[in-house]
Amino acid sequence: MPSRYDRQHIDISARFTRRNFTAPRQDLSGGGTPRARAAHGGRLRGDLAAAFEAFDRERPQDDRVDPVAGVFLELELARGTPVEAMERKRDGVTPTAARVENDDRRTVGLFVPNEARPVLDQILRDYATGPLTPAGEPQRKGFVEPIEQVRRARFETFWTDDDARLPEDPTERIWWEVWCVRSAEVELDALVNRLDARAAARDHRLYFPETVVVPVLTDRVTIELMLFSRFAITELRRASDAPTVFLDSDRDEQIGWSRELAERIVWPGSDAPAVCLLDTGVNRAHDLLEPAVSSGELHAVNASWGVNDTGAGHGTGMAGLALHGDLTTHLASMDARNLQHRLESVKILPPPGHSKTEERFYGPVTQSAIVIPEIERPTRARVFCMAVTNDKMSGARPTTWSAALDQAAAGVMIGDEGTPRRLIVTSTGNAPNHIERDRLVDADHIPIEDPAQAWNVLTVGGYTDKIEITEAAFAGYRPLAEAGDLSPHTRTSTSWARKSPFKPDLLMEAGNRALSPSGTDVLNADSLGLLSTGPDTDRQPLIPFRATSAATASAARMAARLMAAHPDYWPETVRALMVHGAEWTPPMRAAFDRAEGLRETAALLRRYGYGVADFERANASATNHVALVSQAAIQPYRARPARGFKECHFYPLPWPREALERLGDADVELKITLSYFIEPNPGISAGIDPYRYQSFGLRFDLRRRGESVREFAKRVNMAERSEGERITGVVDGDHWLFGPSSISAGSLHCDVWTGPAASLLTRDTICVRPIGGWWRNRAGVTTCERQARYALVVSLKTDEVEVDLHTPVDLAVRNASGIEIGFD
Repeated sequence: MPSRYDRQHIDISARFTRRNFTAPRQDLSGGGTPRARAAHGGRLRGDLAAAFEAFDRERPQDDRVDPVAGVFLELELARGTPVEAMERKRDGVTPTAARVENDDRRTVGLFVPNEARPVLDQILRDYATGPLTPAGEPQRKGFVEPIEQVRRARFETFWTDDDARLPEDPTERIWWEVWCVRSAEVELDALVNRLDARAAARDHRLYFPETVVVPVLTDRVTIELMLFSRFAITELRRASDAPTVFLDSDRDEQIGWSRELAERIVWPGSDAPAVCLLDTGVNRAHDLLEPAVSSGELHAVNASWGVNDTGAGHGTGMAGLALHGDLTTHLASMDARNLQHRLESVKILPPPGHSKTEERFYGPVTQSAIVIPEIERPTRARVFCMAVTNDKMSGARPTTWSAALDQAAAGVMIGDEGTPRRLIVTSTGNAPNHIERDRLVDADHIPIEDPAQAWNVLTVGGYTDKIEITEAAFAGYRPLAEAGDLSPHTRTSTSWARKSPFKPDLLMEAGNRALSPSGTDVLNADSLGLLSTGPDTDRQPLIPFRATSAATASAARMAARLMAAHPDYWPETVRALMVHGAEWTPPMRAAFDRAEGLRETAALLRRYGYGVADFERANASATNHVALVSQAAIQPYRARPARGFKECHFYPLPWPREALERLGDADVELKITLSYFIEPNPGISAGIDPYRYQSFGLRFDLRRRGESVREFAKRVNMAERSEGERITGVVDGDHWLFGPSSISAGSLHCDVWTGPAASLLTRDTICVRPIGGWWRNRAGVTTCERQARYALVVSLKTDEVEVDLHTPVDLAVRNASGIEIGFD
């Protein structure tokens, strides 16, 4: 049975059926006769009044949508009338979408603020019955006479695309091109979130002087709600950011597209952070690569291999995405681009004709590759990107390769004394690319490949938003995965043991696949992939790129951008920010909502990671979403007088008390992310007992409701208790999404507390505390008493956009100097 709004949608669509203007048009040249003017103006005034009444009466009602402060009209104009003739800036009367009919008649949308309603009526009255101007013309002639008909706006008023591209089912979810007034972009994003739709990230938006084109994933019913909320949307089309328009171009056109984009780019300096690709090499003779990677920044672990890409273009395709992201939107835009990071490349895979590296040397070869660019530029900030995995080798347990990556990230390789930590981004590995659908296996049964199980790396899986198939050869095909779900190319750690690290850490776009009309075959369509740089720069500089390699390159790009924006942040912090800013898409969130118990929730974490990463969320906080970041060193253990735990760190949280009290029972979301790099100790029992593999471990805890600060300190730190003292814990409730037992593996921990704002008022302290590791029981005194670094990110969010959480927290942080916590 349709909902109330479903029925309303059907009724409105019926009322919006086009009415053709059938009355004979009067000859109004030279002002026409008074009778003709009166008839024309009077009819328009009647239509205008009817449109106002219909808009007020029939506007869809929804608590999630703010009422519009005006009326949307549709005007039919005479042949050749410029749209600008309908604009009245002084009164705020603004044209929106315009369409030209086959006979050159114009249809234009018009936004009329509520305060301008009587102004518009008076204009028509002056034209129809007012005195003539000194020149003998009717008043407001230029505005009124081109108008042939007035009616209230309808959905089709804003639709400027081919009618055949409209979905027949009003509840079908597609990507829409929403043309929005630039000043209303933030407001549009907020509206999209309230309506459970999804807007594309900024990298996939087009910016023009007065408008921004925002791809929005939703159905027509929701779009109609959005249209009549506030004056923001000016035009609608079906989004089509498929790369095929560029891939189908000939050689000269592809070169032209590439050079035009290159000319709009402000290229980075030599001291900028870099993405260092560990892959098949890079062909730098490309307009979109050469200014950001010098010949001295191309290396190989074996000099006889050369540094150019000899791996069917894989390394060069990675380079394009790691530097620019998906090129589709950038090539379509006209905006200047300012790049803040560069590229480096170390060739770790041999070219054809050379013997392959033996599996037992994968770890040493990777560590050697990491050192090479550091010798050349030791002070450069960089993120290492590797989308190479051990095919068909599950990463369920530590291996020499994964342990080598953990060593490199922690800065504890041989000869690494005094070197900084390193951020390494790896892929989960790709699912088998079968054509026959009955051979496909669910991602839950395709384990992530070695070495992506490494604790300290950022492991990236794939999801997809690509659902528009544009190739004529694929007519009748449909996307295999729905928008926002896992990419068919990715893998998961669902089948791993409970104590294994939760992987992937996050997801990025990896592309989709196309399912045949018969449902038997699954193929790779270029329109369902990303667009990147090709190795054959003279003949095909643009190529399709997909799978978890594409996702990994995109994640490395985000990490480098964060390094450029925050040069004082550690690699541990950048990893924490990327995970903290990730969010699950609606299909993923729906799966979490259906989960019964923490065990099922933890299994979904091994499928979806912490969600889809987004640069804007990782880099900034809005007024209703505030983030706090801490970088600190802790001494987890002491060796004397007896071995045991040493330090706990306590953080008082500057909650905006008045704002939380005002929110009362409304839910707020507290998210905590803790990131650190362990020194690995792979051995006989390391795959079974994490305490044997990790040098140390950390956990976070939140002060519980009704628990004093002193009681909290005693509960989390045994050193605060008297000898023999036992602690009776305060019941914590079930507000955590995962719970402490479900985030107990690996060196990255993230959880979300959701509950009434008022309940958070006394939950105003976080503790970072150590747990067991081989430093405590199996290392010498000096090692046991080492300090360890960590990054902590805490954010507080509410859906109540009127509530400002950011300002009071910002003031509290600025005014605080050396805040200390007392336990007496």
